[in-house]
Amino acid sequence: MTEDKSNSSALIVGAGTGLSASFARELSRAGYSVHLAARDPSDIIDLAEETSATLHQLDGADIDGVADLVANLPGNLRVACYNPSARQRGPIADLDPDTVRKAVEITAFGAFLLGQAAARRMLIQEPQNDRLGTILFTGASAGVKGFPLSAPFAMGKFAQRGLAQSMSRELHPKGIHVVWINIDGGIGKDVGTERSDDRRIPDSMLNPDAIAREYMHLIYQDRSTWSDELTLRPWVEKF
Repeated sequence: MTEDKSNSSALIVGAGTGLSASFARELSRAGYSVHLAARDPSDIIDLAEETSATLHQLDGADIDGVADLVANLPGNLRVACYNPSARQRGPIADLDPDTVRKAVEITAFGAFLLGQAAARRMLIQEPQNDRLGTILFTGASAGVKGFPLSAPFAMGKFAQRGLAQSMSRELHPKGIHVVWINIDGGIGKDVGTERSDDRRIPDSMLNPDAIAREYMHLIYQDRSTWSDELTLRPWVEKF
């Protein structure tokens, strides 16, 4: 079924001025109705104006808030992306349990909430271009290997990765593309709308615009070669 992109919504939870901003611009250029959710949307007012996006105040770990937002998005939800994560660094013996719980809630439980709500919404939609929609989880190398003094982040990212693996095995055959993206390295500062080339980003860091283009590729990836995981790292990164 052919669908006008103006009736296709794309939601980014945990939107900010880095990767989310680059992704929002790509989605807007592709014709999606962009929705940006953040705990403090005042930081991305300019981005919303630039991309004609709708802003939503949201805590990613809010059960009712996530469910209500996704259920009431206009048109068809074709893209859902979960970006938030939380860290608490320190020796395992010194970590505060309540802070650790909150970190895992933000990184892992919030990812589950968006994944569940997006799946529910997409499963009742008519397909577009042989798929119902795409769900993306922004991961990190901490979901592959736990680093010292960073147990809460590893806990959250390992859980997020397992969630995406389980969802992809369940939902790929139903027409929903689910991908966990391992961002293996630091993301360079958003270069904004006046960028002329990619050379302003150091070789040791990932260019947010380049990451966003890979996210877009996943949205349009042929279903005969659907990825369930993608690792992105700078070419000079050791691994």
